[in-house]
Amino acid sequence: MSKVKRRDFIKTITAGVGGISVLGAHGQNNAHSKKPLRIAVIGCGDRGVRTLLPESCKERVVALVDPDPRCIEKALGKVRKVAPSVDAASIKIYSDYRKMFDEMGKKIDAVMIAAPNHHHAPAALLAIRRGIHVYLEKPLTHTIQEARQLRDEAKKYGVVTQMGQHGHSNEGCRRLCEYIWAGAIGQVREVHCWTTRCNGLMSSHNSPRLPLPEGFDWDNWIGPAPFCSFHDDLHPHNWHLWKDFGNGSIGNQGCHILDASYWALKLKAPEAVELEDVYGGDEGVWPIRSRIRWDFPAREEMAPVKIYWYDGLAAGVEYSEGTVQKRWRSVNKRKWQNVPPLLDELEKKYNRNLGRNGSLLVGDKGVMVIGPYGDGCRILPEEAHRAFPVPNKILPRVKGTHQDDFFQACHNKTQACANFDYSAPLAEIALLGDLAMLAGPKRRLQWDSDAMRCTNMPELNQYLNPASRDGWTI
Repeated sequence: MSKVKRRDFIKTITAGVGGISVLGAHGQNNAHSKKPLRIAVIGCGDRGVRTLLPESCKERVVALVDPDPRCIEKALGKVRKVAPSVDAASIKIYSDYRKMFDEMGKKIDAVMIAAPNHHHAPAALLAIRRGIHVYLEKPLTHTIQEARQLRDEAKKYGVVTQMGQHGHSNEGCRRLCEYIWAGAIGQVREVHCWTTRCNGLMSSHNSPRLPLPEGFDWDNWIGPAPFCSFHDDLHPHNWHLWKDFGNGSIGNQGCHILDASYWALKLKAPEAVELEDVYGGDEGVWPIRSRIRWDFPAREEMAPVKIYWYDGLAAGVEYSEGTVQKRWRSVNKRKWQNVPPLLDELEKKYNRNLGRNGSLLVGDKGVMVIGPYGDGCRILPEEAHRAFPVPNKILPRVKGTHQDDFFQACHNKTQACANFDYSAPLAEIALLGDLAMLAGPKRRLQWDSDAMRCTNMPELNQYLNPASRDGWTI
Protein backbone atom coordinates (compact mmCIF):
# COMPACT_ATOMS: atom_id res chain seq x y z
CA MET A 1 0.00 0.00 0.00
CA SER A 2 2.79 2.43 -0.68
CA LYS A 3 2.43 5.51 -2.84
CA VAL A 4 4.31 3.64 -5.57
CA LYS A 5 2.10 3.07 -8.62
CA ARG A 6 0.34 -0.26 -8.30
CA ARG A 7 0.43 -2.83 -11.08
CA ASP A 8 -1.87 -5.79 -11.14
CA PHE A 9 0.16 -8.88 -10.22
CA ILE A 10 -2.79 -11.22 -10.20
CA LYS A 11 -4.81 -11.84 -13.37
CA THR A 12 -7.78 -11.24 -13.18
CA ILE A 13 -21.70 -18.37 4.79
CA THR A 14 -23.02 -15.33 5.01
CA ALA A 15 -21.94 -12.98 7.80
CA GLY A 16 -25.10 -13.81 9.74
CA VAL A 17 -24.73 -17.54 10.24
CA GLY A 18 -21.06 -17.99 9.48
CA GLY A 19 -20.06 -21.63 9.66
CA ILE A 20 -23.36 -23.30 10.54
CA SER A 21 -23.63 -25.56 7.52
CA VAL A 22 -19.97 -26.44 7.29
CA LEU A 23 -19.63 -27.05 11.00
CA GLY A 24 -22.72 -29.19 10.82
CA ALA A 25 -20.85 -31.38 8.38
CA HIS A 26 -18.00 -31.67 10.87
CA GLY A 27 -20.45 -32.77 13.53
CA GLN A 28 -21.36 -35.90 11.55
CA ASN A 29 -19.61 -39.18 12.13
CA ASN A 30 -17.70 -38.98 8.86
CA ALA A 31 -14.95 -41.58 8.75
CA HIS A 32 -11.99 -39.86 7.12
CA SER A 33 -8.86 -41.34 5.72
CA LYS A 34 -6.27 -42.29 8.31
CA LYS A 35 -3.57 -41.20 5.92
CA PRO A 36 -2.05 -37.98 7.29
CA LEU A 37 -2.15 -34.78 5.29
CA ARG A 38 1.14 -33.79 3.67
CA ILE A 39 1.68 -30.20 4.83
CA ALA A 40 4.04 -27.39 3.87
CA VAL A 41 4.53 -24.49 6.28
CA ILE A 42 5.26 -21.22 4.47
CA GLY A 43 6.70 -18.61 6.81
CA CYS A 44 8.68 -19.91 9.80
CA GLY A 45 8.75 -16.79 11.95
CA ASP A 46 6.93 -16.51 15.25
CA ARG A 47 3.39 -17.55 14.32
CA GLY A 48 4.53 -20.23 11.94
CA VAL A 49 6.88 -21.91 14.43
CA ARG A 50 5.04 -21.20 17.68
CA THR A 51 1.60 -22.41 16.58
CA LEU A 52 1.16 -23.61 13.00
CA LEU A 53 4.15 -25.94 12.88
CA PRO A 54 3.35 -27.85 16.11
CA GLU A 55 -0.26 -28.18 14.94
CA SER A 56 0.91 -29.40 11.53
CA CYS A 57 2.99 -32.08 13.21
CA LYS A 58 -0.33 -33.74 14.09
CA GLU A 59 -0.39 -34.58 10.38
CA ARG A 60 2.83 -34.84 8.33
CA VAL A 61 5.13 -31.91 7.63
CA VAL A 62 6.88 -32.40 4.29
CA ALA A 63 8.29 -28.93 3.55
CA LEU A 64 9.32 -25.69 5.23
CA VAL A 65 9.70 -22.37 3.44
CA ASP A 66 11.45 -19.27 4.73
CA PRO A 67 14.10 -16.99 3.18
CA ASP A 68 15.89 -16.67 6.55
CA PRO A 69 17.94 -19.80 7.36
CA ARG A 70 17.81 -18.92 11.05
CA CYS A 71 14.04 -19.33 10.96
CA ILE A 72 14.40 -22.66 9.17
CA GLU A 73 16.77 -23.94 11.86
CA LYS A 74 14.37 -22.84 14.56
CA ALA A 75 11.53 -24.62 12.77
CA LEU A 76 13.48 -27.86 12.47
CA GLY A 77 14.29 -27.65 16.16
CA LYS A 78 10.60 -27.27 16.94
CA VAL A 79 9.78 -30.38 14.86
CA ARG A 80 12.39 -32.39 16.77
CA LYS A 81 10.92 -31.19 20.06
CA VAL A 82 7.21 -31.73 19.42
CA ALA A 83 7.49 -34.77 17.12
CA PRO A 84 10.70 -36.62 18.07
CA SER A 85 9.68 -39.68 16.04
CA VAL A 86 9.72 -37.62 12.82
CA ASP A 87 12.86 -37.65 10.69
CA ALA A 88 13.39 -33.89 10.46
CA ALA A 89 16.11 -34.44 7.86
CA SER A 90 13.47 -35.74 5.44
CA ILE A 91 11.63 -32.39 5.41
CA LYS A 92 12.36 -30.40 2.26
CA ILE A 93 13.70 -26.87 2.78
CA TYR A 94 13.08 -23.87 0.52
CA SER A 95 13.64 -20.12 0.56
CA ASP A 96 11.18 -19.59 -2.33
CA TYR A 97 7.70 -21.11 -2.25
CA ARG A 98 7.45 -20.82 -6.04
CA LYS A 99 10.24 -23.35 -6.37
CA MET A 100 8.59 -25.57 -3.75
CA PHE A 101 5.31 -25.64 -5.67
CA ASP A 102 7.15 -26.39 -8.93
CA GLU A 103 9.02 -29.32 -7.38
CA MET A 104 6.48 -30.66 -4.86
CA GLY A 105 3.09 -29.44 -6.04
CA LYS A 106 1.79 -33.00 -6.43
CA LYS A 107 3.22 -34.10 -3.08
CA ILE A 108 1.46 -31.53 -0.87
CA ASP A 109 -2.13 -31.72 0.38
CA ALA A 110 -2.28 -28.47 2.37
CA VAL A 111 -0.26 -25.37 3.16
CA MET A 112 -0.12 -23.33 6.36
CA ILE A 113 0.85 -19.76 5.45
CA ALA A 114 2.27 -17.34 8.05
CA ALA A 115 4.48 -15.20 5.81
CA PRO A 116 4.28 -11.38 5.83
CA ASN A 117 1.00 -10.06 4.45
CA HIS A 118 2.32 -9.11 1.03
CA HIS A 119 3.10 -12.80 0.38
CA HIS A 120 -0.31 -14.14 1.44
CA ALA A 121 -2.11 -13.90 -1.88
CA PRO A 122 0.65 -15.11 -4.24
CA ALA A 123 1.49 -18.11 -2.04
CA ALA A 124 -2.17 -19.00 -1.51
CA LEU A 125 -3.03 -18.69 -5.21
CA LEU A 126 -0.17 -20.97 -6.23
CA ALA A 127 -1.61 -23.57 -3.84
CA ILE A 128 -5.27 -23.08 -4.78
CA ARG A 129 -4.60 -23.45 -8.51
CA ARG A 130 -2.94 -26.81 -7.81
CA GLY A 131 -5.89 -28.04 -5.76
CA ILE A 132 -3.95 -27.68 -2.48
CA HIS A 133 -5.93 -26.72 0.65
CA VAL A 134 -4.99 -23.41 2.31
CA TYR A 135 -4.80 -22.26 5.92
CA LEU A 136 -3.87 -18.57 5.78
CA GLU A 137 -3.12 -16.19 8.61
CA LYS A 138 -5.08 -12.98 9.10
CA PRO A 139 -5.78 -10.44 7.69
CA LEU A 140 -6.05 -12.89 4.77
CA THR A 141 -4.39 -10.54 2.26
CA HIS A 142 -2.56 -7.24 1.89
CA THR A 143 -5.24 -5.64 -0.31
CA ILE A 144 -9.00 -5.88 -0.87
CA GLN A 145 -8.72 -7.09 -4.45
CA GLU A 146 -6.53 -9.98 -3.30
CA ALA A 147 -9.07 -11.04 -0.65
CA ARG A 148 -11.84 -11.24 -3.24
CA GLN A 149 -9.55 -13.06 -5.66
CA LEU A 150 -8.71 -15.74 -3.09
CA ARG A 151 -12.35 -16.23 -2.14
CA ASP A 152 -13.41 -16.62 -5.78
CA GLU A 153 -10.56 -18.89 -6.84
CA ALA A 154 -10.88 -21.11 -3.76
CA LYS A 155 -14.51 -21.69 -4.72
CA LYS A 156 -13.58 -22.29 -8.37
CA TYR A 157 -10.95 -24.91 -7.54
CA GLY A 158 -12.91 -26.50 -4.70
CA VAL A 159 -10.22 -26.39 -2.03
CA VAL A 160 -10.69 -26.26 1.74
CA THR A 161 -9.76 -22.90 3.28
CA GLN A 162 -9.40 -21.35 6.72
CA MET A 163 -8.28 -17.91 7.86
CA GLY A 164 -6.30 -17.87 11.09
CA GLN A 165 -8.60 -15.80 13.33
CA HIS A 166 -8.50 -18.69 15.80
CA GLY A 167 -11.07 -17.18 18.18
CA HIS A 168 -13.72 -18.10 15.63
CA SER A 169 -13.43 -21.71 16.80
CA ASN A 170 -13.89 -20.76 20.45
CA GLU A 171 -16.98 -21.07 22.61
CA GLY A 172 -17.29 -17.34 23.30
CA CYS A 173 -17.93 -16.33 19.68
CA ARG A 174 -20.79 -18.79 19.49
CA ARG A 175 -22.21 -17.77 22.84
CA LEU A 176 -22.14 -14.11 21.79
CA CYS A 177 -24.10 -14.91 18.64
CA GLU A 178 -26.67 -16.90 20.59
CA TYR A 179 -27.13 -14.19 23.23
CA ILE A 180 -27.44 -11.42 20.64
CA TRP A 181 -29.85 -13.43 18.48
CA ALA A 182 -31.92 -14.19 21.60
CA GLY A 183 -32.34 -10.45 22.19
CA ALA A 184 -30.22 -10.30 25.35
CA ILE A 185 -29.36 -6.60 24.90
CA GLY A 186 -31.87 -5.63 22.22
CA GLN A 187 -30.83 -3.92 19.01
CA VAL A 188 -27.09 -3.24 18.93
CA ARG A 189 -26.34 0.22 17.57
CA GLU A 190 -22.69 0.70 18.60
CA VAL A 191 -19.63 -1.51 19.05
CA HIS A 192 -16.38 -0.26 20.61
CA CYS A 193 -13.20 -2.32 19.98
CA TRP A 194 -9.73 -1.78 21.42
CA THR A 195 -6.28 -3.38 21.31
CA THR A 196 -2.88 -3.02 22.94
CA ARG A 197 -1.15 -3.13 19.57
CA CYS A 198 0.79 -0.13 18.35
CA ASN A 199 1.93 -1.45 14.97
CA GLY A 200 3.23 1.80 13.56
CA LEU A 201 6.03 4.34 13.80
CA MET A 202 6.29 8.08 14.10
CA SER A 203 8.27 8.15 10.86
CA SER A 204 9.79 5.74 8.33
CA HIS A 205 13.06 7.70 8.33
CA ASN A 206 14.39 6.57 11.72
CA SER A 207 15.05 2.87 11.04
CA PRO A 208 18.78 2.29 10.46
CA ARG A 209 19.85 0.05 7.56
CA LEU A 210 21.64 -3.08 8.74
CA PRO A 211 23.95 -5.67 7.17
CA LEU A 212 22.01 -8.56 5.69
CA PRO A 213 22.26 -11.69 7.88
CA GLU A 214 24.31 -14.47 6.30
CA GLY A 215 22.32 -16.63 3.93
CA PHE A 216 19.20 -14.46 4.06
CA ASP A 217 17.42 -14.55 0.67
CA TRP A 218 16.30 -10.94 0.90
CA ASP A 219 15.02 -10.71 -2.66
CA ASN A 220 12.56 -13.52 -1.96
CA TRP A 221 11.53 -11.88 1.33
CA ILE A 222 10.70 -8.70 -0.57
CA GLY A 223 8.80 -10.74 -3.17
CA PRO A 224 6.16 -8.71 -5.05
CA ALA A 225 6.59 -5.57 -2.92
CA PRO A 226 8.69 -2.52 -3.88
CA PHE A 227 12.33 -3.21 -3.06
CA CYS A 228 14.00 -1.78 0.04
CA SER A 229 17.17 -2.50 1.99
CA PHE A 230 17.20 -4.71 5.08
CA HIS A 231 16.74 -2.58 8.19
CA ASP A 232 15.67 -2.55 11.80
CA ASP A 233 11.91 -2.59 12.60
CA LEU A 234 11.17 -4.98 9.74
CA HIS A 235 12.15 -8.64 10.22
CA PRO A 236 11.03 -11.00 11.73
CA HIS A 237 7.82 -9.41 13.07
CA ASN A 238 7.67 -5.68 12.62
CA TRP A 239 6.85 -5.72 8.92
CA HIS A 240 3.35 -5.07 10.31
CA LEU A 241 4.41 -1.43 10.72
CA TRP A 242 5.21 -0.89 7.04
CA LYS A 243 2.64 -0.12 4.35
CA ASP A 244 4.45 -2.11 1.66
CA PHE A 245 4.44 -5.31 3.73
CA GLY A 246 1.85 -5.11 6.51
CA ASN A 247 -1.42 -3.48 7.48
CA GLY A 248 -0.76 -1.82 10.85
CA SER A 249 -2.62 -2.52 14.08
CA ILE A 250 -5.99 -2.96 12.37
CA GLY A 251 -4.48 -5.50 10.00
CA ASN A 252 -2.68 -7.34 12.77
CA GLN A 253 -5.55 -7.60 15.25
CA GLY A 254 -8.72 -6.42 13.50
CA CYS A 255 -9.84 -9.80 12.18
CA HIS A 256 -9.46 -11.25 15.68
CA ILE A 257 -11.29 -8.54 17.57
CA LEU A 258 -13.96 -7.67 15.00
CA ASP A 259 -14.84 -11.29 14.24
CA ALA A 260 -17.34 -11.93 17.05
CA SER A 261 -19.33 -8.77 16.31
CA TYR A 262 -19.13 -9.39 12.56
CA TRP A 263 -20.73 -12.80 13.08
CA ALA A 264 -23.25 -11.92 15.78
CA LEU A 265 -24.48 -8.76 14.06
CA LYS A 266 -24.67 -10.40 10.61
CA LEU A 267 -22.51 -7.67 9.14
CA LYS A 268 -21.90 -7.31 5.46
CA ALA A 269 -20.04 -4.44 3.78
CA PRO A 270 -20.05 -0.99 5.44
CA GLU A 271 -21.43 1.92 3.49
CA ALA A 272 -18.75 4.27 4.84
CA VAL A 273 -15.59 4.36 6.93
CA GLU A 274 -13.78 7.30 8.53
CA LEU A 275 -10.53 7.90 10.36
CA GLU A 276 -11.65 10.00 13.32
CA ASP A 277 -8.29 10.42 15.04
CA VAL A 278 -4.68 9.63 14.16
CA TYR A 279 -1.13 10.27 15.35
CA GLY A 280 2.21 9.37 13.76
CA GLY A 281 2.97 7.56 10.54
CA ASP A 282 3.94 8.84 7.11
CA GLU A 283 4.00 7.60 3.51
CA GLY A 284 6.01 4.52 4.50
CA VAL A 285 4.63 3.44 7.88
CA TRP A 286 1.30 3.17 9.65
CA PRO A 287 0.45 5.52 12.56
CA ILE A 288 0.99 4.74 16.24
CA ARG A 289 -2.58 5.69 17.18
CA SER A 290 -5.87 5.55 15.33
CA ARG A 291 -9.58 5.70 15.92
CA ILE A 292 -11.65 4.37 13.02
CA ARG A 293 -15.43 4.26 12.54
CA TRP A 294 -17.37 2.04 10.13
CA ASP A 295 -21.01 2.77 9.33
CA PHE A 296 -23.09 -0.32 8.54
CA PRO A 297 -26.62 -0.12 7.16
CA ALA A 298 -29.60 -2.11 8.43
CA ARG A 299 -29.49 -5.78 7.43
CA GLU A 300 -32.18 -8.41 7.86
CA GLU A 301 -33.90 -7.64 11.18
CA MET A 302 -30.95 -5.69 12.58
CA ALA A 303 -30.63 -1.92 13.00
CA PRO A 304 -27.83 0.20 11.51
CA VAL A 305 -24.68 0.02 13.61
CA LYS A 306 -21.48 2.01 14.03
CA ILE A 307 -18.29 0.17 14.94
CA TYR A 308 -15.37 2.05 16.51
CA TRP A 309 -11.75 0.87 16.61
CA TYR A 310 -9.11 2.16 19.07
CA ASP A 311 -5.43 1.20 18.91
CA GLY A 312 -2.01 2.45 19.97
CA LEU A 313 -1.00 5.09 22.48
CA ALA A 314 -3.33 7.43 24.28
CA ALA A 315 -3.09 11.13 23.44
CA GLY A 316 -0.29 12.83 25.32
CA VAL A 317 1.76 9.65 25.90
CA GLU A 318 5.26 9.76 24.44
CA TYR A 319 6.21 7.03 21.97
CA SER A 320 9.32 5.28 23.32
CA GLU A 321 10.69 1.88 24.27
CA GLY A 322 9.40 2.61 27.74
CA THR A 323 5.80 2.93 26.60
CA VAL A 324 5.75 0.52 23.62
CA GLN A 325 7.25 -2.97 23.75
CA LYS A 326 9.77 -3.22 20.91
CA ARG A 327 9.30 -6.76 19.58
CA TRP A 328 5.50 -7.01 19.46
CA ARG A 329 4.74 -3.28 19.47
CA SER A 330 2.23 -3.55 22.31
CA VAL A 331 1.57 -0.66 24.69
CA ASN A 332 3.25 -1.59 27.97
CA LYS A 333 0.59 -0.38 30.41
CA ARG A 334 -3.16 -0.07 30.22
CA LYS A 335 -3.07 3.52 31.43
CA TRP A 336 -1.08 4.41 28.27
CA GLN A 337 -3.52 2.74 25.86
CA ASN A 338 -5.88 4.48 23.49
CA VAL A 339 -9.19 2.96 24.63
CA PRO A 340 -12.90 3.83 24.33
CA PRO A 341 -14.08 6.29 27.00
CA LEU A 342 -17.01 3.92 27.55
CA LEU A 343 -14.59 1.21 28.66
CA ASP A 344 -13.21 3.34 31.49
CA GLU A 345 -16.73 4.40 32.45
CA LEU A 346 -18.04 0.81 32.70
CA GLU A 347 -14.98 -0.45 34.57
CA LYS A 348 -15.41 2.24 37.20
CA LYS A 349 -19.17 1.76 37.40
CA TYR A 350 -19.02 -2.02 37.88
CA ASN A 351 -15.57 -2.31 39.49
CA ARG A 352 -14.42 -4.61 36.71
CA ASN A 353 -11.25 -5.09 34.68
CA LEU A 354 -12.51 -5.68 31.15
CA GLY A 355 -9.10 -6.42 29.67
CA ARG A 356 -6.52 -4.77 27.43
CA ASN A 357 -8.15 -6.04 24.21
CA GLY A 358 -11.80 -6.64 23.43
CA SER A 359 -15.18 -5.34 22.30
CA LEU A 360 -18.20 -3.71 23.89
CA LEU A 361 -21.54 -4.21 22.14
CA VAL A 362 -24.00 -1.50 23.15
CA GLY A 363 -27.67 -2.41 22.76
CA ASP A 364 -31.00 -0.78 23.56
CA LYS A 365 -31.34 -3.02 26.63
CA GLY A 366 -27.77 -3.35 27.83
CA VAL A 367 -24.10 -3.96 27.08
CA MET A 368 -22.10 -7.11 26.33
CA VAL A 369 -18.33 -7.55 26.50
CA ILE A 370 -16.19 -10.15 24.76
CA GLY A 371 -12.42 -10.69 24.70
CA PRO A 372 -10.22 -10.55 21.61
CA TYR A 373 -10.27 -14.27 20.79
CA GLY A 374 -13.87 -15.18 21.51
CA ASP A 375 -13.42 -15.36 25.28
CA GLY A 376 -15.20 -13.81 28.26
CA CYS A 377 -18.61 -13.23 26.65
CA ARG A 378 -20.80 -11.58 29.35
CA ILE A 379 -23.67 -9.14 29.79
CA LEU A 380 -22.83 -6.16 32.01
CA PRO A 381 -23.39 -6.01 34.92
CA GLU A 382 -22.87 -9.62 36.03
CA GLU A 383 -26.30 -9.62 37.72
CA ALA A 384 -27.91 -8.95 34.35
CA HIS A 385 -26.01 -11.84 32.79
CA ARG A 386 -27.18 -14.27 35.46
CA ALA A 387 -30.76 -13.01 35.17
CA PHE A 388 -31.04 -13.57 31.42
CA PRO A 389 -32.16 -17.09 30.43
CA VAL A 390 -29.25 -19.02 28.95
CA PRO A 391 -30.00 -19.30 25.21
CA ASN A 392 -30.03 -22.62 23.41
CA LYS A 393 -26.82 -23.70 21.69
CA ILE A 394 -27.93 -23.36 18.09
CA LEU A 395 -24.43 -23.19 16.59
CA PRO A 396 -22.32 -26.36 16.37
CA ARG A 397 -19.10 -26.36 18.37
CA VAL A 398 -15.57 -27.03 17.14
CA LYS A 399 -13.78 -29.94 18.72
CA GLY A 400 -10.11 -29.17 19.19
CA THR A 401 -8.16 -26.24 17.85
CA HIS A 402 -8.83 -23.92 14.94
CA GLN A 403 -6.19 -25.85 13.00
CA ASP A 404 -7.87 -29.16 13.91
CA ASP A 405 -11.05 -27.80 12.34
CA PHE A 406 -9.13 -27.13 9.13
CA PHE A 407 -7.48 -30.57 9.08
CA GLN A 408 -10.81 -32.28 9.72
CA ALA A 409 -12.37 -30.36 6.83
CA CYS A 410 -9.51 -31.41 4.54
CA HIS A 411 -10.01 -35.06 5.47
CA ASN A 412 -13.80 -34.93 5.20
CA LYS A 413 -13.88 -32.72 2.08
CA THR A 414 -16.19 -30.26 3.82
CA GLN A 415 -15.33 -26.66 4.73
CA ALA A 416 -13.67 -25.15 7.78
CA CYS A 417 -15.53 -22.71 10.03
CA ALA A 418 -13.57 -19.59 9.00
CA ASN A 419 -13.38 -20.47 5.31
CA PHE A 420 -12.73 -17.72 2.79
CA ASP A 421 -16.43 -17.28 1.94
CA TYR A 422 -16.87 -16.16 5.55
CA SER A 423 -13.52 -14.54 6.21
CA ALA A 424 -12.81 -12.55 3.04
CA PRO A 425 -15.63 -10.04 3.78
CA LEU A 426 -14.39 -9.80 7.39
CA ALA A 427 -10.85 -9.10 6.16
CA GLU A 428 -12.23 -6.47 3.81
CA ILE A 429 -13.63 -4.52 6.77
CA ALA A 430 -10.18 -4.39 8.38
CA LEU A 431 -8.55 -3.45 5.08
CA LEU A 432 -11.06 -0.63 4.62
CA GLY A 433 -9.67 0.70 7.90
CA ASP A 434 -6.30 0.92 6.16
CA LEU A 435 -7.93 2.73 3.26
CA ALA A 436 -9.42 5.27 5.67
CA MET A 437 -5.94 5.89 7.11
CA LEU A 438 -4.62 6.50 3.62
CA ALA A 439 -7.46 8.96 3.04
CA GLY A 440 -6.52 10.92 6.16
CA PRO A 441 -8.50 12.12 9.18
CA LYS A 442 -12.05 13.46 9.06
CA ARG A 443 -12.69 12.29 5.50
CA ARG A 444 -15.73 10.03 5.26
CA LEU A 445 -14.95 7.38 2.67
CA GLN A 446 -18.09 6.18 0.89
CA TRP A 447 -17.80 2.55 -0.14
CA ASP A 448 -19.56 0.77 -3.02
CA SER A 449 -18.99 -2.90 -2.24
CA ASP A 450 -20.61 -4.24 -5.40
CA ALA A 451 -18.30 -2.18 -7.61
CA MET A 452 -15.36 -2.50 -5.16
CA ARG A 453 -14.59 1.20 -5.25
CA CYS A 454 -14.55 4.35 -3.17
CA THR A 455 -17.15 6.60 -4.80
CA ASN A 456 -16.23 9.99 -3.33
CA MET A 457 -12.42 9.69 -3.33
CA PRO A 458 -11.53 7.77 -6.51
CA GLU A 459 -7.82 8.49 -6.00
CA LEU A 460 -7.87 5.84 -3.24
CA ASN A 461 -8.94 3.06 -5.58
CA GLN A 462 -5.32 2.51 -6.68
CA TYR A 463 -4.67 1.00 -3.23
CA LEU A 464 -7.27 -1.73 -3.66
CA ASN A 465 -4.94 -3.73 -5.91
CA PRO A 466 -1.60 -5.36 -5.05
CA ALA A 467 1.89 -4.32 -6.05
CA SER A 468 4.13 -6.39 -8.31
CA ARG A 469 7.79 -6.65 -9.16
CA ASP A 470 9.21 -8.35 -12.21
CA GLY A 471 9.23 -12.10 -11.75
CA TRP A 472 6.35 -12.10 -9.24
CA THR A 473 3.33 -11.80 -11.50
CA ILE A 474 1.03 -14.78 -11.03
